[in-house]
Amino acid sequence: MTTTTALRTETTTTDIGLLILRVATGATMLQAGLIKAFDFGTVTGFMQSEGWRLPPLAAFMVTAAETLGGIGLLLGVLTPLAALAVISAMVDAWAVNVSGGAFWSQPFNVPFMVAFAAAALLFTGAGTLSIDHRVFGRARGTRSVAVAMLVAGVAVAVVTWIALNGTNPIHFTHSGS
Repeated sequence: MTTTTALRTETTTTDIGLLILRVATGATMLQAGLIKAFDFGTVTGFMQSEGWRLPPLAAFMVTAAETLGGIGLLLGVLTPLAALAVISAMVDAWAVNVSGGAFWSQPFNVPFMVAFAAAALLFTGAGTLSIDHRVFGRARGTRSVAVAMLVAGVAVAVVTWIALNGTNPIHFTHSGS
């Protein structure tokens, strides 16, 4: 017996909630990425002043991750990849904010919240009000893919930080101690 899965067309309150979460997170990231793109020299200068290796590459990576991740989340297209890019960029942005002290010494801020919003979208999917659903026939992926992409997003952030910043972003004491 063959079963076909019909494309769900009714819109639920969950789908509306996911649309709101996607638009808010995607717009936040798109704005951050475009600010960096239009003032790329300042971003590169910041990276250089903070001791990042290859500051133009580091600036390009964060600008691309924020801009493309923001577009992907905003439209609900390739949502898992967009969420992975946003998680990676936001873990590093959060690390920039707390890198001088113990990782719990600063309040949880916008990068922290945006990373968690993107992680939530990894597990819930984009919903039916998305390009993923309309074009690819899927509103969400599997739990194992979501877990793997969450781990990959954090790993990419840590590897990028260590490779381009040269330090461990997660420490338990103030770096000046």
